[in-house]
Parts: sequence; structure tokens; C-alpha cells
Amino acid sequence: MMDKLNEKTMNLDQFYNKAYLWILDRGPSFILGIVILITGLWLIKVLSRWMSAHMLKREIDPSLSPFLLSLTITVLRILLIIAAMQIIGIQMTIFAALIGALGVAAGLALSGTLQNFASGVLILLLKPFKVGDNIVAQGQEGMVVGIKIFHTIVKTFDNRTVIIPNSKLSNEVIINISASGKRRLDIEMKFSNSIDFGTVKNLINQVLDSSQNILATPERRIGISSIENDGYKVMLNVWINAHGFIDTKMAIQEKLLEDLKMSGLNLPGM
Repeated sequence: MMDKLNEKTMNLDQFYNKAYLWILDRGPSFILGIVILITGLWLIKVLSRWMSAHMLKREIDPSLSPFLLSLTITVLRILLIIAAMQIIGIQMTIFAALIGALGVAAGLALSGTLQNFASGVLILLLKPFKVGDNIVAQGQEGMVVGIKIFHTIVKTFDNRTVIIPNSKLSNEVIINISASGKRRLDIEMKFSNSIDFGTVKNLINQVLDSSQNILATPERRIGISSIENDGYKVMLNVWINAHGFIDTKMAIQEKLLEDLKMSGLNLPGM
């Protein structure tokens, strides 16, 4: 009985000795790793607040700032945990190999999605167009109603909702119709040779002067675009607001047609 008790006492002493030696050997590294982890988490929290305020001050797109903030904080936390584990003495060889393998597999599986994501970030940062702009892209013309990380939503003028992957918008031609705020309206009409051009020009100017949607600058231009055997063609160029372009065009053409009929200056075939 005494032998067993002595044996247990010796085993316990050996355990205490090994624990004491481990604490002496690993204790400082363990404490340092914990301190670095706690301090790093606090610093990341401070950085998160600073980044949030800085993005708000720089007027970063509201769709992009939360994602960039979350991505940055997540990456910093992962790097901090890995660094703390290295300091404590935990071997990271297996973890690194596993993370690398998962990264390669995820990259192959999500290559298209990642391309859309990268394109979305570029669109939000470089702003080739913004919400509310009228664009022509992928054979679709309409107003941008939403820019997401992976896709852009365009509502066409006949009320169709078109969802376009961002990679298509970053790699191909985009026509931003409303970026400059104004567009040129071109209207061409044909008259017979018996109709005096001066009379036609005066009538067109009267119609344009009565329209509230015509911009004063750049100046309008009215002239003969071509001469044919049975008549001549008159081209008028006026500048109007980009938004509401189609409505303004139809209103001006309707007014021109009415005033021409009232003045007896009918177009061929009328």
C-alpha cells in the first residue's frame, strides 16, 4: 500500500516538475501571445472606427464602404490570430497547407464570381456611371437603379429590369448617355424646292423659342444638310437635358409638325 502511495506521489511530483519546466519554457511566449492578441484586437477596433469615419468623410460609395471595412477587419484579425499562434509556439505548417488547398479550390470554383466582385469594386471606386445615370450596355438602354458588388441593375425605358454581371461592364464598351447632363437632339426634315429656306428657318426658330426644354448653350444650329433633285433637307441641332430626352424629342417634333401644317409649309407627302 505504501509502495503504491509513494509511486503516485512520485508521478505527481514528476507532473509538477514537467508543468513547472513547461511554464518556464513556454509561459513567457504564451503570455506574450495572449497580450499581443488582446492588444491587436483593440487596435483593429480603433482602426475600424477610423476607417469608417474616413470613408464617410471621403464620401465612399455606401454600397462599397461596409464591404471594404468588413473585408479589411476580417483579414487583419486572421493575420493577428496566426501571428499570436506562431508566438505561442503552435505549428502552422498543416494549417497553412490546408488554407492554401482550400484557397486554390475556392479560386477555381468561384473564378467568375471573383471576377464580378473585382469588377464591382472597380466600378464603385472609379464611377464610370452611378445610380440614376442612363447607360447603353450589353445591348440594353436604361437607367441604373442599383450597383451591387457582383452585378448592376438597369431598368429599361419600357420598364424591364435587366441584371448585368459587373465583369461584362468593366470589360466592354459602356455608353453613359447622361454623364455630361445634356444631349444634342438632331432632327432632319425635307422640303420641296419651292419652299423658301429662310421662311422654314424662321418658323423652326419660333418653335424652339417657345420650348422650355431647349438649353441656351451650346447654341442651336439650323442649316441645309443636303440638296436633292426634288427638294432639300434641313437639319436642326439643339441641346436638351439628358434626362427626359425622348419626351422632349417627341414634344418638339409634334410642335414642329403642327406649326408647319398651320403655316402651309407641308413636308413632302403631307
